[in-house]
Amino acid sequence: MNKVDDNPSRAERAHATRELILTAAERLFAEHGVLAVSNRQVSEAAGQGNNTAVGYHFGTKADLVRAIARKHLAQIEEIRQRMVADIGDPADVRAWITCLVRPVTEHLAEVGSPTWFARFGAQVMTDPTLRPILVEETQSSPSLVRILSGLNACLSDLPDDVRAERYDMARQLLVHMIAERERALADNTPTPRASWHDAATGLVDALVGLWLAPVTNDS
Repeated sequence: MNKVDDNPSRAERAHATRELILTAAERLFAEHGVLAVSNRQVSEAAGQGNNTAVGYHFGTKADLVRAIARKHLAQIEEIRQRMVADIGDPADVRAWITCLVRPVTEHLAEVGSPTWFARFGAQVMTDPTLRPILVEETQSSPSLVRILSGLNACLSDLPDDVRAERYDMARQLLVHMIAERERALADNTPTPRASWHDAATGLVDALVGLWLAPVTNDS
């Protein structure tokens, strides 16, 4: 009779350690900012006695940030692809904006409280050295390219400078409003909406209003 080996393999142990580090780093980065947290603090929070564990498993802090982003964005991409495939009217601005907002909120709802990814994203997006990482990882999404193309087609009457300005405004709302709700949930303080689904509805409403707002010509 063959003896069953209950000991995890080296690869399984390495994977488990990586997951512990990713979770600890995401939480610490979200709560304190990326630059304020050392690799040693991440290792300690992940229960690793070896202070070089972060460098061994991920390399630089930038590599760690990219790994956290990829872990979540891969799951968000699956939801977004499904929503894009279900769009009925390609001329519906709300439909495209819904595909921008709801994949993120649906993912956070699925993860369950507490979550840290929204606040992590807000911290990274306000760091000029790390922001390109998240922008690059996000822009590699095939479904996001399709959404932006569809949205542009709906808004072809907007002047180029106004469209660019409203993209910047929309990004600020998308990043920071979701992070603000996540922060309120973590702090157990009141939120304007009862659920992530309802919060997404409010954000979609606001973004539709932003995109379809009149353009004032001061010249």
